[in-house]
Formats: sequence, structure tokens, C-alpha cells
Amino acid sequence: GFPRLLSSRVEARSIAALAGSGQSDMNIDFDASRENVMEKNLENYRILHFATHGLLDTGRPEFSGLVLSLFDREGKPRDGYLRLSQIYDLNLNSELVVLSACQTALGKDVRGEGIIGLTRGFMYAGTKRVVASLWKVDDAAAADFMKRFYRQMLQKKLPPSAALRAAQLEMKQLPRYRSPYFWAGFM
Repeated sequence: GFPRLLSSRVEARSIAALAGSGQSDMNIDFDASRENVMEKNLENYRILHFATHGLLDTGRPEFSGLVLSLFDREGKPRDGYLRLSQIYDLNLNSELVVLSACQTALGKDVRGEGIIGLTRGFMYAGTKRVVASLWKVDDAAAADFMKRFYRQMLQKKLPPSAALRAAQLEMKQLPRYRSPYFWAGFM
């Protein structure tokens, strides 16, 4: 039982609009499937953005992952879990992967190895940078944050780290999102 992320659709559309016509490939609803992630030639994408639920298993990090569509168009259940082992098998050449999901920066701290989790999986798969979250994030606040982050990065041409900081400073100024809970979790 995962609650619907009602703002994830708004988040995706806002980012696609900021990217410009023909510059994005949006998979929402039933198209946001594990099969689409595994079968697409993702090495041609500069930025990959996932707005979904994150699963964290610190005891057995191999069971951590992202939750994608759990049903097909006919309403039949399907495996929608993109597991850490499958992420390791991706062939990426992206500048950035954004995980707009809960606790995606966390994992199991293994002595001599470091943190084993989603961030490491995407780095191993070939991305240069990952934006992830340290705690459970608010759906609406994450969508607003990501719109600000991408505006800084795509329109103002800031590097991802500077765009992240600028978006955090913007959110901090809004009375509704003043609390660090809404904006400080992304790193």
C-alpha cells in the first residue's frame, strides 16, 4: 500500500516545460514502469528524474529500490520495483540522476565499502551526479522544490550543486516551506 503521489505528475510536467519542447521523454502513470527503465537506451539521456516512492532496507540494501507503476493499463498487477541490483545493471552516461523520493540518499554503511544504497547504484551504473533525499519528503514540497531546482539549472545555467543550493534558499524564503524539513533533505 503506497499512497498516490499526486504532485509527481505536476512535478514531471513542470520539469518537461522547463526543458523545452522535444527535450524530454516523460513516463507517467502506467508508462512509469520498471520495464521502460530497463528496456530504454538510457545512456543517451543527460538527466534522469524519478519522482516516486523510494524503498530503503538498511539491513539488506539489495532490497532497496524505487517503486514504479505496480499495475498495467488493464489494471493487472505487475512488478514495479526497480531494485538496487537492477540499477547496478543499467548502462548510464548521464550527467545527473535526480531521485525525488524518500530516503534515497541513505543505505547500509559497510566497513571498507561505504554506503551501499541507491546513490551508489546509480553512480556505479555510470551517472556522474545524483540528487537524493536524506528523509521522507513531502510530495507537494518536493514538486515545488524540483521545479525551482530545474529552473536554476536549465534556465539560469547553474551547475547542479549551485542550482540545488539556490532552490533551497528560495524555498526557505516561502512562509509555507520555511521549515528545513521541506527543503534541506535533498543533497
